Amino acid sequence: MKLDDFDFDLPRDLIATRPAKPRSAARLLLAEGGGIADRHVFDLPQILQAGDVLVLNDTKVIPARLTGTRSRATPQGDAVARIEVTLLEPAAEGWNALAKPMRKLKRDEVIRFGDNLSATVAEIAPEGLRLIFDATGEAFDAALAQVGAMPLPPYIAALRAPDAQDHQDYQTVWANRQGAVAAPTASLHFDDALLDALRQRGVEFVHVTLHVGAGTFLPVKVDDVTTHKMHAEWGEVTAEAAAKINQAKAQRRRIIPVGTTALRLIESAAVADGQIQAFQGTTDIFIYPGYRFQITDGLMTNFHLPKSTLLMLVSALMGTQKINEIYDHAVKSSYRFFSYGDASLLIP
Repeated sequence: MKLDDFDFDLPRDLIATRPAKPRSAARLLLAEGGGIADRHVFDLPQILQAGDVLVLNDTKVIPARLTGTRSRATPQGDAVARIEVTLLEPAAEGWNALAKPMRKLKRDEVIRFGDNLSATVAEIAPEGLRLIFDATGEAFDAALAQVGAMPLPPYIAALRAPDAQDHQDYQTVWANRQGAVAAPTASLHFDDALLDALRQRGVEFVHVTLHVGAGTFLPVKVDDVTTHKMHAEWGEVTAEAAAKINQAKAQRRRIIPVGTTALRLIESAAVADGQIQAFQGTTDIFIYPGYRFQITDGLMTNFHLPKSTLLMLVSALMGTQKINEIYDHAVKSSYRFFSYGDASLLIP
């Protein structure tokens, strides 16, 4: 299974840099029963069935992009360097992060991010550094909200800088548990009005947590994709969530995760076909063609990067030939791609 098997041509102008307004106005490609239909996200109450269970990732994105300064005493006076930091994940103590330029940092130096937040470089390694912040808990959250920028994906950040609007746009309406540095982007299409309409339809919701890491954007660098090693991310499926999913599976109701993050988590927590257990810990599950799904009956997701592990995941769900057909239709029909783009509902 070669990396080139998951390549396709994507016109640059189909990369969305802003979301649809309102959220549910985004287009929705419906692939079900062998057919493809062009719909909108606000059509979901007419598409989904009473009793369907949508699995929602309730992680909350932190404003993980920081710009600060490092000051170092020299015989000629203080040498000040501008440092850009991207937080990756909490460590046992402090945060793992990336910094540019790394060469201008030494262990035990302090980076200042405005008046209310600074961090000490506790460790430097080839893959990044570990920072110890001078604030913790609610004080850290408040300072980060003041000085941090939302960590837009590289393919959006290359086209424009993040701004204040992204603090709202790049967060789900049900975001609850802080810790992600990337959004579960299929969930960005939901607003309160759509959630109410789905409840009235009889659709149920189950919340799980997967703190999406920056590794979700790492490219696959091996030609044989089966040898690719996935990044690990922390997640939790509570006993209550597992019980609701097990009950729905026993009643032959459909389990449809919203986003690949929710899908990867519930498949990580599966213990048998149609059975899931409570789960808390890290998962590095890699889903590619040939994988047998144990919990998932469908998936709502955005359109993904060529040669990405997420494209491999949807190919596993729908079949590579069908995904090629879906993506060919999406490109020809000018669907908007990636994190702020349009959505698809995939029912194999």
